[in-house]
Amino acid sequence: MTKCSTKGYRIKMVGLDMDGTLLTTEKELTEHTKEVLLEAIDRGVTVLPATGRPLTGIPEEVLKLPGVRYAVASNGARIVDLKEDRVIYEGLVSYETGSRVLEICSRYDALMEIYYDGVGYADEEKLKRIDEYVPKAPMARYIAGSRCPVEDVMAMFEERKAPTDKVHALFRTKEEREKAWQEVEKEVPDIEITGALSNNIEVNAKGVNKGRGLLILGELLGIRREEIMAVGDGSNDIAMLREAGLGVAMENATDEVKAAADVITLSNDREGAAAAIEKYVLRDLRQNEAHDKI
Repeated sequence: MTKCSTKGYRIKMVGLDMDGTLLTTEKELTEHTKEVLLEAIDRGVTVLPATGRPLTGIPEEVLKLPGVRYAVASNGARIVDLKEDRVIYEGLVSYETGSRVLEICSRYDALMEIYYDGVGYADEEKLKRIDEYVPKAPMARYIAGSRCPVEDVMAMFEERKAPTDKVHALFRTKEEREKAWQEVEKEVPDIEITGALSNNIEVNAKGVNKGRGLLILGELLGIRREEIMAVGDGSNDIAMLREAGLGVAMENATDEVKAAADVITLSNDREGAAAAIEKYVLRDLRQNEAHDKI
């Protein structure tokens, strides 16, 4: 789909990836970034997390920011009205599809996760050894602290026999991840497969991604595609950078992500998301306000 020009349109919605984008490498939301988000919200902009994380994995300090009403979680599989505690949209992986993906990933040494109703579940024993699958301590702490541990995630999946938000697997090596990715692509139809990390696989239902999630929410709120800005850094952000009227890639993004974006901002450790909002959203609003006062 050809992207429409945003010329003449004011940005009314900003969708923000979490890891590598809004949050620093240490998984922190800086005070300056928080101030920028609050100013945008105060000026009438809909600001929301658009993340691969399950809903319960989104930091409370983000969800509890005054004016943050919506969240796009699990790569667009779950859109939630936080104020009304209501699910607006679900795009779920069928039981049959999830079962095939888990079976393939189980052939490798992988920490497998399933997301139900906005909650991530993983094997307790492997969560205790999270550093073997996630060498970077901040990310390892986040996963270990936000997942619900179960004795056997595959047994749980087979017992429930229910659709799931997303299937996620973290592999011990990049080589195993590549092999598993190829097998999943070859053997499992009607899915979206991405990976925000170098050693993970994220599987959603066909047609489910962050970009579509933002467009669905925008349509419900009367916000046009051209009025949406998306900011991200990983391959699971590519769809939303392409779909949004203005796609912003972080300086720390991969080359593939940068190629999908319209502009590139500073890195996440240099508050790049805040810089993009100030430049492409707040600058015009501030200028218009100053002009009105003349």
